[in-house]
Amino acid sequence: MTGNVRTVLITGATGAQGGSLARALEGKGFKLRAMTRKPQGDAAQALLRKGIEIVQGDLDDEASLARAMEGAWGVFAVQNTWEAGVQREEEQGKRIARVARERGVQHFVYSSVGSAHRSTGIPHFDNKWRVEETVRQLAFPSHVIFRPVFYMENLVSPWFLNGDKILAAMKPETSLQMIAVDDIGRFVARGFTHAAEMNRREIDIAGGAATMPQVAATFSRAMGKTIEFARIPIEDVRKNSEDFALMVEWFDRTGYDADVAALQREFGFKPKTLEDWAREKARA
Repeated sequence: MTGNVRTVLITGATGAQGGSLARALEGKGFKLRAMTRKPQGDAAQALLRKGIEIVQGDLDDEASLARAMEGAWGVFAVQNTWEAGVQREEEQGKRIARVARERGVQHFVYSSVGSAHRSTGIPHFDNKWRVEETVRQLAFPSHVIFRPVFYMENLVSPWFLNGDKILAAMKPETSLQMIAVDDIGRFVARGFTHAAEMNRREIDIAGGAATMPQVAATFSRAMGKTIEFARIPIEDVRKNSEDFALMVEWFDRTGYDADVAALQREFGFKPKTLEDWAREKARA
């Protein structure tokens, strides 16, 4: 730390969650430090122009993590299953937590996944639970665990939106909790601005819920054209990813259970609904 200004290291700062947190913490009295593998990249340089310190680091490189944490009071840790794979993501999550504790980081905030604590049987949920266990066992002076549900942004990926159809293997009556990535940053920011009162909290965060036919109807209104829901066989999903198929089956059988009303009361803002988010994307 420099003087009384607390330095927060943000991993994934050029990506979705880390980027949303960087935006949410701007002007909140912290010195922000963004870790990236590509400090000369356009995304990193855009952060630099905003006055955010850029450091090179890699979640697979322990020495680079230690350098990136030099003098940091807080760390935000997030990993990407779909980039790293389940086993490597778990290794990355445990590594950054351990290095942070060894480097004297006072406040550690980990982004897990909604319902990680509920023994879902989904590989990329259960591995995050094991990372959570490591964070708890390390006994940081303070830590917070946030568990975001399904990203609304996923719905416009080729996994779901194809031309004029929303493709998914979920049952049409399954209501899926969702959250806008920007709202993840707003929630997680409180884990730093109110660190003492948030200490040891583990919080599932969501913005609303919708069925896939409702998603299609919402997109139709926002885009000004007809979007239809088309259910695909779960076997087709399983051919591409057993992990993803298990998640879809769990959505149908159980699903997330974040308390959106309670979140709104505690955090003092109304998360974006799918309708809000879709209208914003259509205007962008």
